[in-house]
Amino acid sequence: MREGYEGTGPGAITPDGCAVELYARLPVRDEPDIIAAAVPAGAHILELGCGVGRMTHPLLERGFTVTAVDESPQMLERVRGARTVCGPVEGLDLGETFDVVMLASFLVHAGDIEVRRGLLRACARHVGESGCVLIQREGADYHTDLPRERVDPSGFTVRMVSAEPVGDGVNSVRAEYEFPDAVWTQTFLARPLTKKQFEEALGEAGLAVDKYLTEDGTWVRAVRVE
Repeated sequence: MREGYEGTGPGAITPDGCAVELYARLPVRDEPDIIAAAVPAGAHILELGCGVGRMTHPLLERGFTVTAVDESPQMLERVRGARTVCGPVEGLDLGETFDVVMLASFLVHAGDIEVRRGLLRACARHVGESGCVLIQREGADYHTDLPRERVDPSGFTVRMVSAEPVGDGVNSVRAEYEFPDAVWTQTFLARPLTKKQFEEALGEAGLAVDKYLTEDGTWVRAVRVE
């Protein structure tokens, strides 16, 4: 396990506290539609931190080619129809570029600044000159509107229980997922970023915002800058 990360519940748990069986159950929401509307049809997407393919598979169905990267072999075993690469994202260097690089699942909020820098540099290293990077950010009240819960139409409840400061601007966040037959928890470190801090982090990696894709600013299209 990565320090500060923990997961409980049935099945394999990844180094960042994610339960493979849980993520195999979670439904995809509107993310594939947001992505498809923001990039060229048929683009080759490098998906960083793909997990079990929750977004990979809908993107493949929409006609995209996907190279899916994750550090968990148990997660990658669930991915079908995409080229897969197993390893930590922050050190990735495939020696090739892509039309689109995607960093979803709030990975840009990694508690460790050096990990975040590595993630964004991996994005910049792999995006083609005319390509783009899609990044998913936390909502403005992600760490403050707590506790909160949402009952999914498919029959499970997700609770964001707490976000406790642990120093240096980082919070320890605890989430719970309750299904009729199982309960999973995940504890992870996350660093809230203001819009200015987020854009400065992009700039460090040679990236800049091209467009905020959603009204709440949680999905962003970025491009390389010289």
